[in-house]
Amino acid sequence: MRPFDELLQEAVAFHGHLCPGQVLGVRMAMAGCRALRIEEPKRMGKGLVVFVEIDRCATDAIQVVTGCSLGKRTLKHLDYGKMAATFVNVATGEAMRVAARDDAREHAAAYTPGVTDPRQVQIAAYRLMPEAELLTLTPVVIRPGWLGRPRVRVPCQLCGEGVNYGREVVTEGLAFCQSCFAGGYYDSPTPLDALRTFSGRT
Repeated sequence: MRPFDELLQEAVAFHGHLCPGQVLGVRMAMAGCRALRIEEPKRMGKGLVVFVEIDRCATDAIQVVTGCSLGKRTLKHLDYGKMAATFVNVATGEAMRVAARDDAREHAAAYTPGVTDPRQVQIAAYRLMPEAELLTLTPVVIRPGWLGRPRVRVPCQLCGEGVNYGREVVTEGLAFCQSCFAGGYYDSPTPLDALRTFSGRT
């Protein structure tokens, strides 16, 4: 794999600035790929899939190092709010979950004597910390259906919009998009209860 400093420079150029998350994301990606014996992740194409569990700076760095992206369906965002990512070698089925240790911040100051700004402490320390103090690596098994689903488009019975790749919710024999069924980040103009009343269902 390319040197850390080279990868970090590329990640910073993509992200727009240097921050602790960039350093952490590069190290997470390097650790995950190394654990799967992947030396050149960008040459893997769709053979490498990464599940990221947070939408923060580290995710940009992981994308840069691996070449995975949402548009290629090789970068999958799960909004768990955790500084963690799982790297999957599709061909072998091997998967390694890499998570930042919660106590890494507490140990950071020991690696940066004389530095007082918390942000600079993390940037410097995360470069130097031994991997075992910064990250936890756990082999995992990806559940069926998460790496790929049939390319099927189903219309939502409420809003009429098409739902792709089995993301619909089926209840009482009717298919709904997730935002109509359970509420999303925007308000749906017609609640699900109205449809049930209209269809005679209670």
